[in-house]
Amino acid sequence: MHPTHHAKTNPDKPAYIMGGSGETVTYRQLDERSNQGAHLFRSLGIGRGDSIAIFMDNTARYYEVLWAAQRSGLRFTAISSKLTAGEVEYIVRDCEAKAFICSGGVADVAVQLAPLIPGVALFMTDGAVAPYQSFEEARARFPTTPIADEGAGGAMLYSSGTTGRPKGVKRPVAGDTPIDAPNGLAMMGQALYGWTPDSVYLSPAPLYHAAPLGWSMAVQALGGTVVVMERFDAEEALALIEKHKVTTAQWVPTHFVRMLKLPQDVRAKYDVSSLKQVFHAAAPCPVPVKEQMIGWWGPIISEYYAGTEGNGFTAINSHEWLAHKGSVGRSLNAELKICNEDGDPLPPRTEGVVYFAGGGQFEYHNDPKKTAESRNKHGWTTLGDVGWVDEEGYLYLTDRKSFMIISGGVNIYPQEIENLLITHPKVADVAVVGAPHEEMGEQVVAVIQPADWADAGDALAAELAAFARANLSHVKAPRKIDFMQELPRHQTGKLYKRLIRDAYWGKEGSRIV
Repeated sequence: MHPTHHAKTNPDKPAYIMGGSGETVTYRQLDERSNQGAHLFRSLGIGRGDSIAIFMDNTARYYEVLWAAQRSGLRFTAISSKLTAGEVEYIVRDCEAKAFICSGGVADVAVQLAPLIPGVALFMTDGAVAPYQSFEEARARFPTTPIADEGAGGAMLYSSGTTGRPKGVKRPVAGDTPIDAPNGLAMMGQALYGWTPDSVYLSPAPLYHAAPLGWSMAVQALGGTVVVMERFDAEEALALIEKHKVTTAQWVPTHFVRMLKLPQDVRAKYDVSSLKQVFHAAAPCPVPVKEQMIGWWGPIISEYYAGTEGNGFTAINSHEWLAHKGSVGRSLNAELKICNEDGDPLPPRTEGVVYFAGGGQFEYHNDPKKTAESRNKHGWTTLGDVGWVDEEGYLYLTDRKSFMIISGGVNIYPQEIENLLITHPKVADVAVVGAPHEEMGEQVVAVIQPADWADAGDALAAELAAFARANLSHVKAPRKIDFMQELPRHQTGKLYKRLIRDAYWGKEGSRIV
C-alpha cells in the first residue's frame, strides 16, 4: 500500500505525531503535501532516477519530503544531522544531488555548506535563512493532486563511516515501478511483529538512519501511526508509550541501557502494557541487558541483524533467544555462510566472516573497490562482521573484523569486554579499542563514560579493572582504563570507535581521549 490510499479511506487519521511538540499530520495532509513536493521537484527539472539530499533533524516536515521524493521516483539520501559542513558536502557531491533540503535546526551548518555546493537547489524547512528558500512556501505554489509521471523512488543511504569515509549503498531504483508496489519491510512487520493498520509505532532514533526511516515509512504504508521523538530521552520514551498507547517500536541497545538505569520508581511510574512486540538491532546487545528487558517488558522483544546494504536478514524472538542467548537469529531471506580468509565455508561453531548467499544485491556508489571487497570468490556478500553459527543455524556475532585487537599474537574481540563493562552500575557507556604496545603489538584499552563524571579517576579505574579480571580471561582484561565525558556514538547506537582508536595511534583528526 501507500499513504495515498489511506488519505482516501481514512483521511483524518494521524500518519505521525511529533512526541515533543505534539504536532499531528494526518494522512490527508501528508498526501497533499507530498504531492506538492513532487510537483516542486519536477519544476526544478528533477526527474525519475535523479537524486536529492536531505539534511534534517527529526522535524514534522521530514516525512513530507521523504514521500514527495518516493512518489517522484527519486533516489533520496538522508544525511546525519550531526555532520560538519565538509562531511555533508562530500555526501551531497558524491550522491549527485540536484536539490538539498535541510531543516532550521541545522541552519548553522547549512549556511556554511551553501557556497560549497554550487548548482544545487537549496531549500530549508522550519524557518529558512538566506541563501535557502523556504521549502514550505515553495511547495505551496503547486497543486495537491499527483504529478503525471509518478513512480516509486527509494533511499540511497550512506554507511555510518565507522571504519572510514562513508559510501552510498546503492540498490536498484526503478522509477517506473508503481508508488504502491509491495513494501518489503511492511510485509516483514506484519509477519514478524504482528503489525496492522492499528499499530502505533514509536520511533526514538534519528530518521536519517536506514532502520527508523525504513520501518516508520513501512508503518505508514500499512496505515498505522508513527510517534516520532525529536530526540531520545529515556523517561520521555516511557511517557510516550503510555500516552499514545504505543504497540510497537524499534530500539538500539543504548536505549535499553539508559531506560534500565532509570531509578526503579521512575521505571514503574509508566504503563507500558500497550506494547505488543518491539524489536532491536544496529548494535550488539549484552546478554544481561536483554535478560533485564525481557524481565521488565515480557517476552515481546525480538531482534534482527541486517545492514543498509539489504543483503541478508536474520531474526529471533524472545522465546528463541532465551534458548539461544546471545544469538541474533536465523537467516530469513538468504543462505548464511561463515567463511575463512579464503572465502570457503566453515563448519558450525567455527568463527569466521559472516556472508550471505542469494540475498539482495547492492553496490557502493562510486566505489567499485569497496563493492568488490564486499564479495568473496563465490559471489557471496558480507558487511564485514565476524561470527559463528550453531548446528540449528542460529548466528552469534563476535565483532567487526576491523575492530579486532591482536595482542601478543592473540585475537581479541572488544565486544565481549564491552558487554561485561556496560553492566557495571557506574558505567554509562564503554568502548574497547586496541592501543599500541611496544612488546605486545597492541594492548586492550577500555574507554569509559561514567554514569557520574565525578567518579572518573583512579579509584573507579581500579574497581573496573578488578571487575573485568574477575569475569574475563587474563588476556582480555583491559590493561588501561581511560575516561570520556561522552563517547562519540551515533544516535542510532553505533559507536564511532575509529575516532577513539585513532587517538591512541596519533592519527590526525581523531578524537582525543
